[in-house]
Amino acid sequence: MAALDLTLERGEVLGLLGVNGAGKSTTLALIAGALRPDAGRVLLDGRDLAEHPQATRRLLGWLPERVPLWPELTVDEHLTAHARLRGLRGRALTHACADMLARLALGPLARRLAGVLSQGQRQRLGLACALVHRPALVLLDEPANALDPVQQVALRRLVREEAARGAGVILSTHLLSEVTATCDRVAILHEGTLRHDAPLAAGDEAALERHFFAIAVAGEARAA
Repeated sequence: MAALDLTLERGEVLGLLGVNGAGKSTTLALIAGALRPDAGRVLLDGRDLAEHPQATRRLLGWLPERVPLWPELTVDEHLTAHARLRGLRGRALTHACADMLARLALGPLARRLAGVLSQGQRQRLGLACALVHRPALVLLDEPANALDPVQQVALRRLVREEAARGAGVILSTHLLSEVTATCDRVAILHEGTLRHDAPLAAGDEAALERHFFAIAVAGEARAA
């Protein structure tokens, strides 16, 4: 990544768009604190993530591209563990887990081991674990992976619900349709640099497509 400068307001959904290898996953890992930047800072509500890692990480919800699950734990046990790690206890924990089971349609799978879940079910469980503590900042790396069309529509609704309650959401994807259907703003990465950052208004789909392909094609031409 090179000189990346991004800001996000509460209630805003930012689409992080780019071809494979553009730096989307690296960017989210840096924001989440899983990687340490060589220079610069990540601030959440004015707090430096490096200086206040525990406090700021409780405000984060991160779904990596590869969902980390324990195969020997059930769906319900995963949610309980993630809620506890983020400080929830008692009735607040019970309510938060039940809410996620309902919102991600995981109720019938609550006692099922993660090791036997389908890819789509694993993805929904990862989403539930990322959101169970109602984070202020939600980081979603290719969240539509393995979801069927009905579940993709439900995902878009879920993302907008998170924004409506005041969370900032960064959604990384290589799919233009996901950005235009869900996001308020789009940032295009290419070869580790930010090439475009602008609000996304209704009817901007064609303009976004032109920007995206112009950036991608220019990058390929330089590499040739």
